[in-house]
Amino acid sequence: QVQLVESGGGSVQVGGSLRLSCAASGRTFSSYAMGWFRQAPGKEREFVAAINQDGDNTYYASSVKGRFTISRDNGKNTVYLEMNSLKPEETAVYYCAADRSTLELRTSPNNVDAWGHGTLVTVSS
Repeated sequence: QVQLVESGGGSVQVGGSLRLSCAASGRTFSSYAMGWFRQAPGKEREFVAAINQDGDNTYYASSVKGRFTISRDNGKNTVYLEMNSLKPEETAVYYCAADRSTLELRTSPNNVDAWGHGTLVTVSS
């Protein structure tokens, strides 16, 4: 099973940008669709973005479309989340996840194959 480690979180001011990375172990990274989720304090986990195995199909929550970009480098076993124009309400722990299907990532996150431990993003005004 793939293991995931996120990095790149930190503190940023409103309107700022951050780039998160998620490094995967194992030789099967390219067989997984990848996703990003977030959980704000006191709120449920929510889907942010997903990308298919080849990287040619991406999906976004409506709240982040046009500001966030998910991408992957299968040669480096890494998926990225570029976040721009960040808002205070986007303060959360951001998690990456792996599954065989982008559909499962988007609709049944409780059933995905693997989760990272998360990285904290704090957006302050």
